[in-house]
Amino acid sequence: MSDSNTTHFTNPSTFILLGIPGLEAAYVWISILFCTMYVTAILGNFTILFTVKTEPSLHGPMYYFLCMLAITDLVECTSIVPKMLSIFWFNSREIDFRSCLTQLYFIHCFKGMESGIFVAMALDRYVAICDPLRHSTLLTKSIVAKIGLAMMLRSGLLALPFPLLVRQWPYCRTNIIPQPYCAHIAVVKLACADTRISSYYGLFVVLCVMGLDAIFIALSYTQILRAIFSLPTKDARIKTFGTCISHLCSILAFYIPSLFFSLMYRFVQNVPLHFHILIANVYLLMPPVLNPIIYGVRTKQIRDRLLQLFTRKGT
Repeated sequence: MSDSNTTHFTNPSTFILLGIPGLEAAYVWISILFCTMYVTAILGNFTILFTVKTEPSLHGPMYYFLCMLAITDLVECTSIVPKMLSIFWFNSREIDFRSCLTQLYFIHCFKGMESGIFVAMALDRYVAICDPLRHSTLLTKSIVAKIGLAMMLRSGLLALPFPLLVRQWPYCRTNIIPQPYCAHIAVVKLACADTRISSYYGLFVVLCVMGLDAIFIALSYTQILRAIFSLPTKDARIKTFGTCISHLCSILAFYIPSLFFSLMYRFVQNVPLHFHILIANVYLLMPPVLNPIIYGVRTKQIRDRLLQLFTRKGT
């Protein structure tokens, strides 16, 4: 038996991902759930990208941001689900130390990027409703590209210390992670050192990224609602607010599970480990699954374009 559980080693060669301890007997059904969510996310987000690319009327700021969101969702779920399914189907539990750090980085990087894209979409809705005459001049293709690049650099740089900090800790307790992916806090708990700096930095990132983004979105929608309620007719108010519904639904699908998971992790102590891990996995996969469904159902231009494509194929 390996003595990795008792010997100090700065960088273990591998970690062992346990999957969802306590639910091994249900792995087949759990894998069907996650596989279905993954396939739905892949098909849905690729459909969004294809639809926007092939429909010239969708070549606008809101849809460019939607494409960024779709790409972010694709990368995020692909960084998690394949390894998860290999554990459920093939009992492939080992993950290389560097691969674990890479997965950890991708999770935090693209989660932060998704939050930033929601801010950019809130900015687009704010300009479109509160200053519609300047919308096309303020949010040009180059400005949209710069906003996307800024969101990518912000989340990439803020997520970089996570693997760098994890890499420097000595590991002497165990190399077993009781989860199906390399979550930051789960890896940090294995270190036999004072890891408070990692915990503090994680809290800082949550407040800096999610907290500030949520505040900015709330401020944007405060101004948007003021502009909507100042419209002269009820029909105009409903129609204008309808352009925000998809964005609001995606924001709720992103922030509510995140808030629920964070509160449950910190304040609810008697939750079984397997339930906690299962909820965490669903939380990570829910936005990539729901975002294309929300925009496909709620956005008339996307819905009409899809109907045209299917009608042509049927004909």
